[in-house]
Amino acid sequence: MTYVTKVYYPDRDKYKSYIDKIYDSGWLTNNGPLVQELEKRLEEYFGVKNLLCVASGTIALEIAYRVMETEGEVITTPFTYVSTTSAIAATCYTPVFADIDFDTFNIDPQKIEETITEKTCAIAPCHVFGNACEIDEIDRIADKHGLKVIYDASHAFDVRYKGKHILGYGDMSAISFHATKMFHTVEGGALIIKDDELYEKAKIIRDHGSDGPDSVAMLGINGKMNEVEAAMGLCMLDEEEQILSERKRSHDYYTQRLAGHVQLQKQNPDATQSVSYFPVVFRSHEEMVQVRQALREKEIAARQYFYPSLDTVSYVEHRKPMVNSRELADRILVIPMHSGVEPLVSDTIIETLERIR
Repeated sequence: MTYVTKVYYPDRDKYKSYIDKIYDSGWLTNNGPLVQELEKRLEEYFGVKNLLCVASGTIALEIAYRVMETEGEVITTPFTYVSTTSAIAATCYTPVFADIDFDTFNIDPQKIEETITEKTCAIAPCHVFGNACEIDEIDRIADKHGLKVIYDASHAFDVRYKGKHILGYGDMSAISFHATKMFHTVEGGALIIKDDELYEKAKIIRDHGSDGPDSVAMLGINGKMNEVEAAMGLCMLDEEEQILSERKRSHDYYTQRLAGHVQLQKQNPDATQSVSYFPVVFRSHEEMVQVRQALREKEIAARQYFYPSLDTVSYVEHRKPMVNSRELADRILVIPMHSGVEPLVSDTIIETLERIR
């Protein structure tokens, strides 16, 4: 079976050399030297400061909400992976949804402003599939109403906005390093924090709230990345340009073959285009189901991603339906994008559409 994503394994000998360092140092976790090295190298790679490696992208988001030490409502998108919402709810904030732009898949800034109340404390947009949000407009709204902006940039490892890496925007940005991502540490993620004091606080929260061997300063969680994961990240970083080149080739092939047959995501013109995923949108739910089944018969597992629209999950207060998000979730597929699968997938989609239309 061919899946949507395929885990990239870096050079085995190089990875073994890092594992040897762990054995030699005897330091397996608790902010070891490889984690510290990875944090420094990622700060240089992204051109940011105050990058904190953590156990997952979800943990990065949870730490972001914990350091705010406030309460109230967080306006977010219903069209994203569930962790964007669950991190808000898990830290005792109330997720409130603003609908998306159907063409870009991102949260609609106009809908954000319409949703703000006296209880709103933050905006939590997601750069969906790595497509940059309308950052300038979101910043304008946040400044006008005195709100924090916390970006979920889990899909945006390779994205720059107006010449600057996208992780440098917002008060905080979180990113996932899960094994399915183009850059991974098996499990893991990172949080980037503009404010130096909040960054120091986040480091304490990451380690159970402990600020010393015999001191607990605040409520925290176990959010640490370990040395084995950091070793994988350091190897991946060495090969990242090769990974990006291979994925760009696949992305360009799909764009050329599928444009005009399906709806493709409208990209932010001020940002570089991510090659993390390749989503396609069909004219109806029924058409999507037929294409998905045709692919499955060829042992290709395209995914209805993201589904369901998060305004339908049980633990979130339901205020009003997010019409665009629900419609997109019903009609979208993310197709496999890794070496060797492009012609078969694209040809099957086109042949299926020609047959059913």
